Amino acid sequence: MRSGYTTGACAAAGVKAALLFEAGKNWQTVTLTALDGTELTIPVKAVARTEAGICAEVVKFSGDDPDITDGVSVFTTVRHVAGGAMTFAAGEGIGTVTKPGLSVPVGEPSINPGPRELMRRAACETIGTSDGLHVTIAIPAGKQLAEKTLNPVLGVKGGISVIGTTGVLRPMSEEGFKNSLVPQIDVARADGAEELVFVPGKIGENLAKAWGLPQKLLVQTSNFIGFMLEKAAERGIKRVLLFGHIGKLCKVAAGVFYTHNRIADARLETIAAYAAAAGLSTAGTRRVLASNATEEALTVLREAGLEQAVCTSIAERAGLRAERYLFGKMKVGVVMVTLQGRLLGMNEVAREIGEAYHWRLPEQEREHE
Repeated sequence: MRSGYTTGACAAAGVKAALLFEAGKNWQTVTLTALDGTELTIPVKAVARTEAGICAEVVKFSGDDPDITDGVSVFTTVRHVAGGAMTFAAGEGIGTVTKPGLSVPVGEPSINPGPRELMRRAACETIGTSDGLHVTIAIPAGKQLAEKTLNPVLGVKGGISVIGTTGVLRPMSEEGFKNSLVPQIDVARADGAEELVFVPGKIGENLAKAWGLPQKLLVQTSNFIGFMLEKAAERGIKRVLLFGHIGKLCKVAAGVFYTHNRIADARLETIAAYAAAAGLSTAGTRRVLASNATEEALTVLREAGLEQAVCTSIAERAGLRAERYLFGKMKVGVVMVTLQGRLLGMNEVAREIGEAYHWRLPEQEREHE
């Protein structure tokens, strides 16, 4: 199946094309190195000088992924400003963040950290620096497309988000994608591994490496946590550590092992139930249920002095539910963190696995010991 490129990669290609146009060089096709090292070749539809700066148009290509933005035009306008780091603005069809808990602060254009980094790198590759550049991204179809996403619920107003962890858009055919994940287990097993670290996404992967857990044990599961646990058990793995954001892993505590939000989403309900059991007031529990995202719900727990107790309970329950799911064939540790990497809770199996690999616990965890 064909891979494509994200809206973030389109914007980065636009930055590079605009700067090449300004330098009088060929801009019709640009090459980028995605954040995972993949080489991308992206055609550019048009570049023009405007009153706002140099504007490049790139048409999104999603490959064989059923992405709602496939075929839309991404317009990236670049202009030089007085010094400072590269700055970003939301043009037509790009949303603005209005609620806390997302990967960019309230008031910022909904342009995620991955695309921002990709644009900085594209500028540096072209002119040697990204400083002094102001970038405005517009996707005119974005306002209508946003109604087909979770943006309205998440508090992103005015359009869609510019997303993408690496810049590469890989096909998401469910069976094919699931089966493509399994060889990670086989490779680790062939290397003698008897325990693994499962990370649903890039947040967990990057933090697991930062904590000192071996790269060779890291396995990406995407949303298919139950499926991957079963495959690991079939291959004789003795212990698995689930390591990632609370938004994914608290679902496991509720018995949800396919964590795509369109299939099941019990995040706030799970946090609210454990918070109420720990003594959170009725008003506080209602605030949790009304939260925009899990990070906002955590604010309620912190204000009540219950964050550590509740998150530890959820981690313990997630480990227990996972072991029951596997009929006791494996031990399962759980580590839950925030988007910023702050440790929230872990169970005892997780602590045992981590200590065996001499992991570097965050300072806040040491303070609790």
